Amino acid sequence: MAEADRPIRETGTPAMAVERDGSRLPETDPIQRKTAKRGKRLALMLSVPLLLAGVGGYFYATSGRSVSTDNAYIKQDVVSVSSDVGGRIVSVNVRENQMVKAGDILFRVDPQPYEVALAQADAAIAAAQVKVTELQTDYSTSGVGIAGAQSDVTFTRAELQRQQELMNKGFTTRAKLQAAQNAFQNAQLRVQLAQVDAQKAKASLATGAQVPGENPDIAAARAQRAKAQLDLTRTTVRAPTSGRISQSDRLQVGQMMVTGLPAVSIVASDRSWVEANFKETDLDHMYPGQPAEVRLDAYPDLKLRGHIDSIGAGTGSEFAVLPAQNANGNWVKVTQRVPVRIAFDDKSPRPMIAGQSAKVVVDIRKAGK
Repeated sequence: MAEADRPIRETGTPAMAVERDGSRLPETDPIQRKTAKRGKRLALMLSVPLLLAGVGGYFYATSGRSVSTDNAYIKQDVVSVSSDVGGRIVSVNVRENQMVKAGDILFRVDPQPYEVALAQADAAIAAAQVKVTELQTDYSTSGVGIAGAQSDVTFTRAELQRQQELMNKGFTTRAKLQAAQNAFQNAQLRVQLAQVDAQKAKASLATGAQVPGENPDIAAARAQRAKAQLDLTRTTVRAPTSGRISQSDRLQVGQMMVTGLPAVSIVASDRSWVEANFKETDLDHMYPGQPAEVRLDAYPDLKLRGHIDSIGAGTGSEFAVLPAQNANGNWVKVTQRVPVRIAFDDKSPRPMIAGQSAKVVVDIRKAGK
């Protein structure tokens, strides 16, 4: 039976293989199988080098065209707003993330102390004006004093001359002559004092070159009032620029505002740029004006065009709060990063947020400007 089941090979016909269902198929020639395996092996051996050569050729052809970094972030102007005057906050007109325009009211400081200071300044101006009026009166009446003193001089001179004539004739005493001489001298002194008082009154009414035509006391009082008026105006704090409100939690009604202490921040969202920190070894062929492509991690499908606006004047570590101390025995050379400002050429359809991560690719085939 075993011999009967063997396939019968006839001359010139291929051997037949018996399948499970009883059908017969031609068997593959061993030589053909070896040839097919050898062909596959040869194709595999040739495809690997060709693939490597293709990849190497691609990188060779595309290398040196651009430099890139993902150490890049969106930057925007941030204005810290503080009050120029101190006092208690009486009203707050903004909330977190609110959009404001330049000139909008942010908050108000209690104006009552500055209204009192303004009233005091008005009183100081009035007092200075009264003093000037008194000085003008003194100066105008100083002429009367001088005239009266000169009249006394004339009278005492005549009396002295009369006493001298009587003395020469022996009809008077020496005591009366000396009294006449003393009265004449006192009259001359009164004239001099009256003239000095008149000069002092005139000098009090004089104006300086800095404020011509106005009494210095009145000018000082007016300056004091101007400061009081300015302080009163500054109790209303307005937005210096347009943007989005941030860090407004420090604005609370009833809280004391300290002069110069930042109270709220405004992010100027209409002015955005990218600060890309490139390796110092990438700067050899980078120049301002070269085109750049910016992609934001927050918006993967968004691609924005830009260009190099400027290259930083120092590395990041140079301006760090605690710069690296390389003058020691444990020094290890580290590739430094240099901030490069990328300006946008396209307007983003999506909102820019300060601090967003970005990837920047700069085309260095162009020389820039």
